[in-house]
Amino acid sequence: MHKTDAPVVKDLLLIGGGHSHVTVLRRLGMRPVPGLRVTLLTRDIHTPYSGMLPGFIAGHYDYDECHIDLGPLARFAGARLYHAEVESLDLDNKLVYASGRPPIAYDILSINTGSRPVSTDIPGVDEFALPVKPIDVFLDKWEQLIERVRVSKGPFRIVVVGGGAGGVELALSTQLRLQTILKAAGKDPENVVYTLLSASDDIMYMHNAGVRHRFERILRQRHITVKTGARVTEVRADKVLTAEGGAYDADAVLWVTSASAPAWPAKAGLAVDEAGFIRVDEHLQSLSHQDVFAAGDVASLPDSRPKSGVFAVRQGPVLAHNLPAAATGRRLRRYRPQKNFLGLISTGDQYAVASRGNWSYASAWLWTVKDWIDRRFMLKYNELPEMDEEDSPELASGIADAEAIKELSTLAMRCGGCGAKVGATVLSRVMQRLPDTQRDDVLIGRDSPDDCAMLTLPKDKVMVQSVDYFRAFIDDNYTFGAIAANHALGDVFAMGAEPQSALAIATVPYGRERIVEETLYDVLAGAIQVLESSGAVLAGGHSSEGAELAFGLTVNGLLDPDTALRKQGLQPGDALVLTKPIGTGTLLAAEMRAKAKGRWIDAAIQSMLISSQQAARCLRQHGATSCTDLTGFGLVGHLIEMTRASDVDATLYMDALPILDGALQTVEAGILSSLQPQNLRLRRAIDDVERVSHHPAYPLLYDPQTAGGLLAGIPREKVSACIETLHGMGYPTAVIIGKVEPRSDRDASIRIQ
Repeated sequence: MHKTDAPVVKDLLLIGGGHSHVTVLRRLGMRPVPGLRVTLLTRDIHTPYSGMLPGFIAGHYDYDECHIDLGPLARFAGARLYHAEVESLDLDNKLVYASGRPPIAYDILSINTGSRPVSTDIPGVDEFALPVKPIDVFLDKWEQLIERVRVSKGPFRIVVVGGGAGGVELALSTQLRLQTILKAAGKDPENVVYTLLSASDDIMYMHNAGVRHRFERILRQRHITVKTGARVTEVRADKVLTAEGGAYDADAVLWVTSASAPAWPAKAGLAVDEAGFIRVDEHLQSLSHQDVFAAGDVASLPDSRPKSGVFAVRQGPVLAHNLPAAATGRRLRRYRPQKNFLGLISTGDQYAVASRGNWSYASAWLWTVKDWIDRRFMLKYNELPEMDEEDSPELASGIADAEAIKELSTLAMRCGGCGAKVGATVLSRVMQRLPDTQRDDVLIGRDSPDDCAMLTLPKDKVMVQSVDYFRAFIDDNYTFGAIAANHALGDVFAMGAEPQSALAIATVPYGRERIVEETLYDVLAGAIQVLESSGAVLAGGHSSEGAELAFGLTVNGLLDPDTALRKQGLQPGDALVLTKPIGTGTLLAAEMRAKAKGRWIDAAIQSMLISSQQAARCLRQHGATSCTDLTGFGLVGHLIEMTRASDVDATLYMDALPILDGALQTVEAGILSSLQPQNLRLRRAIDDVERVSHHPAYPLLYDPQTAGGLLAGIPREKVSACIETLHGMGYPTAVIIGKVEPRSDRDASIRIQ
């Protein structure tokens, strides 16, 4: 990955991780544009490659072989990755609204979200059918369908709705997979009974007669019944009804009809065609808004083409040129769609049919060619070039913006001391945009111009206070702010206190006034969302400019001193309970090196966003004797603090440790947090450490955690009920990881079992 030090001048926002946008990201990684900040907003962390999906469904590929991992690709491109789904656009103010986060500003917007099968106004489709798109939803439900077929007795009837290439490929590939599974289970593979319904008078209506005849023969050979001219009017729980009066029994319905567009482009006021697809010109630029581009299935070109990944791939290089060109005022390039293209259509097994114009051909060799082409395409995106900071790829032209240049000229010399504070105007605007929740015991908060917050303590309560502050470790400022707040509140929850208030401190990177405001707003909005859900208010804070984003909070909580949960208090016989999985340190280190899969990082982020507030209440209700939250010192470091303070020993069950997906792979690859070597010095507290040091999970004992779970001692007789309650509260990985024992005469207080 190559990053420039140029301050942000313009924002390029990519909606969707489709075939065109992955080309844009790779090109920007190779040729960054100084001053252009790139953000990828995507519903899916892994983009499925349409050409390999039938092979994946049939069992010829695994998940990673046919999906482009957007996590490392975005990092390679220097792009911020926002995992959310678009809800609406504000084209006048250049804002995109996405679920669960503040609006995202843009200067240039590009849309490559693909399409979905048409199902409008057909009763029962949403309830009973399984649409092939969105792909991730289909794949999840496909696994459920596999299990239904596996345990079925007698015939299992599947109706595929859609006679185009997608429907035919899906029918053949799913049939092969299900028959293989039944055969392995010792059942009759012919128990899977297929019917293919096509609304047109032919199957494969967009291909030549030779292709149609070949697939008609193949479908007959596979005993798949084909009904043409069958327009579906209703889907029921056990059958599909058609306009001509047909009724087809169905235990499952796969929906692979023609493409439909999302509703939000038309609602926003973008020029769209009669089907709702975004109308673009030959430069892939919106006909109604010059700052908006679109590609792939969601785009409607003057010279219309089928909704096919072939065209989205070909549009990628044109879009990769035109987006930076639009930002830098350079000339745009025309997209010229090919009139004829070679289509290689799989037949489920390792066999393929070629289609080009009026020519067709079929053979097993063609599948080998298709497999080679597809794998070569995927390698471009899943095996990215290694780049060090010293590498100097050819940079695209920087952004020429007179207003920006004038503003950025003031960035050359930055003051220190109080001169480094964020300006009053920016700060005032941010405060006005943020919600101002209040509490009666916060007498003076951030709504007042006074120098300090003023708090009051209820009778018989004491205040607990903790502080955390760290550099940003993800590019999503809103999510970073939320995780930072969750991390800081962990100390309050661990002691059994009620959060009351917080003071924030933020260091914001130098930049244009608009960018500084957006960054500060996003990180504070994320923090406030977490604080308010815990019952606390943001009472004030301090902000300054610096080289990189960093953020922290001083949090205050209220507590009856007689009920405080402390690190001392563990009793022999207690079970050690951990409420969340470990592994954030190694995963974040791997993500910085672009060595972690996107789904690993996304799962780690979701874990860090889970509040420990309810877990703390559960632990207290079940008689917790001692508690702490796992943070920088890792599991062993925090357990040592507890055993020493309690004058006890402890046994850890290594194989019981809850571990985040991917953490074992990254530590096996030797990717560890920079704090790991210091934490590793604590190994002297482990008895017979050489015996356990070869265990795959051993390095994770010292892995520093961000917003980690709670570690508590629970009386043995109450621990089963405690674990069951935690699972019901939304802590599915909560588990017993060890036990507390009387203090022995060993020098090392922790044994590994």
